[in-house]
Amino acid sequence: MTIVAQAYDYVIGADTHARTHTVCITASGTGEVLDTRTFPTTTAGLNRCCGWIVRTTEGRVLAAVEGTRSYGAGLVRVLDAAGVEVAEVKPPRRKSRSARGKSDEIDAQAAVHTVMAQPIEDLAVPRCDGAREAMRVLLASRRRADTHRTGMRSALTVLARTHDLDIDARRALTLAQIRQISRWRSRKADSIDVAVIRAQAQQMAEQIITEYQRIETIDTQLQQLAEDLCPGLLDIFGVGPVTAASILSAYSHKGRVRSEAAFAKMAGIAPIPASSGNTVRWRLNRFGDRHLNQAIDTIVRVRIMHEERTQNYVKRRTQEGKTNPEIRRVLRRYVAREIYRSLQALMP
Repeated sequence: MTIVAQAYDYVIGADTHARTHTVCITASGTGEVLDTRTFPTTTAGLNRCCGWIVRTTEGRVLAAVEGTRSYGAGLVRVLDAAGVEVAEVKPPRRKSRSARGKSDEIDAQAAVHTVMAQPIEDLAVPRCDGAREAMRVLLASRRRADTHRTGMRSALTVLARTHDLDIDARRALTLAQIRQISRWRSRKADSIDVAVIRAQAQQMAEQIITEYQRIETIDTQLQQLAEDLCPGLLDIFGVGPVTAASILSAYSHKGRVRSEAAFAKMAGIAPIPASSGNTVRWRLNRFGDRHLNQAIDTIVRVRIMHEERTQNYVKRRTQEGKTNPEIRRVLRRYVAREIYRSLQALMP
């Protein structure tokens, strides 16, 4: 097992912020901090930072960067373009700061110490991949659109139930009813309160329709990206554009996840022992990538509703005395294994 200090000649620590990045260069052989500088986060500042690193170091160099998905994203892109290897590190915990204090220089050095003794195969390596980056942005946009759409539908249903709008709102409004409301026009015979309420309902319905259209467009884009990155993944029963995108965003590329057990662990699906005395049982794992966990759970629910093989399995396990959460836990583990093997076989 080779650790970072043995594999690299220099380790760069970067404490990233919105306006400035503080970077320190450390010699791996001695642990000596050779230099520490602060650079602005502008394009020119990031280029100066990268140039300084290249001029000061030689041989194999690793950059340990905080916040590679937020403040440090620009620095990661510049370093990757220059051929500098990058690993992501987490910010120091509050308890570790009590004895040594806190400053940008201290945090940059702490980033170096975090990775120096790590095995190189355990490093969290960010990927600068345009397709996957686009997929992550689309997924985040879809979640926002879906949240807004759901909230607006609930608000419109409440409005229709509490005021007489000539709409049957005993149940949640259907899409056809929402489309009908979106086509309303003002009426001269309406009183001021009815006119205002109808106008607000019409505007809310229009926003809901807009979010539906936005989500449909995003789903089409996600489907195309998923087919390009992993042809055949969408052919698996229960896998749709959104679940496929969530899976591919988490899996990233071949080599990131070493085994199907590690993939299940990353998804928060690996069961946790919860035995006591004569009782032997397992409980759900609440850790891991929750978006990936949600995607696999969605696949399981689709199969329970529509796949005969899964329905027969649920029926048999129910007769054995298993509860629904226990059955879904096992099914999620099966699906995680199937998805991982498919990714290994299908991805180029």
